[in-house]
Amino acid sequence: MVSVDHRNAQRVGFVLVRNFALMSYASAIEPMRAANLLAGSTLYEIVPLSIGGGSVQSSSGVEIACDDLARTGDRCHTVFVCAGGGPADWTDTQALHSFLRRLARQGTRIGGISSGSYILAAAGLLDTYDFTIHWEHAPILREAFPHLAPRQARFVIDGNRITCGGGVAPLDLMHALILERMGSDFARRVSDWYLHTSVAEPTAPQRASSAERFGTNHAALLSVLEKMEATIEKPLGRTAMAKFAGISSRHLDRLFLERRGSTFLETYREIRLRHARRLIEQSPLSIQEIAFATGFSSAAHFSNCFKKQFGERPKSVRNETFF
Repeated sequence: MVSVDHRNAQRVGFVLVRNFALMSYASAIEPMRAANLLAGSTLYEIVPLSIGGGSVQSSSGVEIACDDLARTGDRCHTVFVCAGGGPADWTDTQALHSFLRRLARQGTRIGGISSGSYILAAAGLLDTYDFTIHWEHAPILREAFPHLAPRQARFVIDGNRITCGGGVAPLDLMHALILERMGSDFARRVSDWYLHTSVAEPTAPQRASSAERFGTNHAALLSVLEKMEATIEKPLGRTAMAKFAGISSRHLDRLFLERRGSTFLETYREIRLRHARRLIEQSPLSIQEIAFATGFSSAAHFSNCFKKQFGERPKSVRNETFF
């Protein structure tokens, strides 16, 4: 039986936003539960929170009963916003923004897990902080808040702001937070409890390497593919890209056909369209804004290319996502 000593316990609140990812939430709370068991006392009180105190459903359909943020948030040492889903879940959060700003003014440590960082950004709580967000949501955040630049890190701790990419990365984050409070030996015992033997550094990548994602180790081709991902809004021409890679245009064409089975233009268009689809599914930008943000000269041309790639119009995807 674990004894409860409220004098030593840190109360950690998790504001759950509709369609939050259950894996991210579990990866964050389970290390604290294990810390309590190993310590034989309550080091951490875990408090699920929501606006109004109603239960919140995860993306997998599991519902979590929550306390009211307005009633309990002020008594928390740290409050994390745990979100997933897309804009339809993130935008109806004005009351949450107000509560978070109030907690921040009071000195409460504020965190965001997965797209929870987007909500913190929308509340104006990341303007002067280093932070991260799940790689899938980073383009949407940059489009909505051009003055912010999220890092591609598993987690970032910057003063009273803690942000994490989500997925299993909260296991690494919690190892760091438990180490900060309880020391390395105890933190190692907690991680070992979950067979978490390879604790990643904060700056470890969120995604597989470019070589793994694109299925090639050819240096020149990889440099071009990575440059394509970085120049979606203003695509570079074939000649400019070949010069960037230090090869001839003819050699560039051969590399794409031999190693990718598609042309330079086909590959570039596919990368841009896949990025566009993520923006349609996850951002509030209009179809026309997304067309221009992915390098298309008009919404009509964008729509035709999108249908050829995915078999449906952008508006159909938007309607399926938001309604």
